[in-house]
Amino acid sequence: MSPRVLLTGATGYIGGTVLDTLVSTHPDYDVTVLLRNVPENFRSTYPNVKIVNGHFDSTDIIADAASQADIVIHHGLPLHDASLNALITGLLRRSEQSFLIRLSGSVMASDFMEEARLGSLNQKTWSDLYDVDTIASERPNALVDSGGVIVRTAAAEHGKKLKVAIIVPPATYGPGRGLGRTQSIPLPRYVIEAKKLGAAFYYGDGTNSQGWVHIEDLAKLYMKLVEAAAAGGGSATWGEKGFYFTSSQEVSQLNIARAAAKILKREGVVESDEPKQISLDELDGMLVNYRFPFASRYMFASNSRSKADRAKCDLEWKPDAPGLLEVIEPDLLEALRNPQPC
Repeated sequence: MSPRVLLTGATGYIGGTVLDTLVSTHPDYDVTVLLRNVPENFRSTYPNVKIVNGHFDSTDIIADAASQADIVIHHGLPLHDASLNALITGLLRRSEQSFLIRLSGSVMASDFMEEARLGSLNQKTWSDLYDVDTIASERPNALVDSGGVIVRTAAAEHGKKLKVAIIVPPATYGPGRGLGRTQSIPLPRYVIEAKKLGAAFYYGDGTNSQGWVHIEDLAKLYMKLVEAAAAGGGSATWGEKGFYFTSSQEVSQLNIARAAAKILKREGVVESDEPKQISLDELDGMLVNYRFPFASRYMFASNSRSKADRAKCDLEWKPDAPGLLEVIEPDLLEALRNPQPC
């Protein structure tokens, strides 16, 4: 019998690409998506995908849909705990073993709340084999992933019945393949702020470094986890240790700024093909209405360094997409010519 899969966030950048990859890789899977607004061409593009109409506050609808799924892939809003609790509630109604794969974010690995570290290289690199308990716990000068706490608590309490894994991608790049958002967040936001400033930019000495992953490599890892779940767990790690970083490379902010300056100068967006070193006040004046305070420090001036040890060890994940600096130009040009809400 084909596994029944429920996927949320199907019109997002990551969720849309995962859905497209899932349907094309496993057309035999019984796939259902939760959608608030159905894209005009969704049914013609995915005629065999079932639709549950609802939003992340539709907790009864979400729980009911989850109760009918073997595998849930959740790309919901990171701070929307109600939808995550509803999914877990639904999965626990089932008599059979179930799997939950949840998207998180690498902000928990960032040092952006430590002002002294901004704009310079932090030697700390987090491992998903050795640092899970530390990084998932409450720490000084770090954000706590409340959804991760919910998932890991459910794993501790219901580990035989509910198998969970958390995917923690770094900054992403490359064109998405979904029917909604097709651009990542970091590079388009950088373009917006560079246009306002009139220059590509960096803070400090620009050696702060973050992990990156191409959206296609990320989708491949999702497929490996979904396939492991469909096989009853496979070689994947589930439960409180089921924590997967997905970084395939690291790039410093200065190198991004240098590459962006040349491209944006050629396009007439900035005045110089050399990036500008900005002040802390200029940095803090960016992304002021974003999802959390000091988001510009996180996105443009912090370190968020991690190693995808578990994905490579458990699932033999081998990222092979072009590196960020090899393909940064089309991402920047797409953000310039076809801006999408961030």
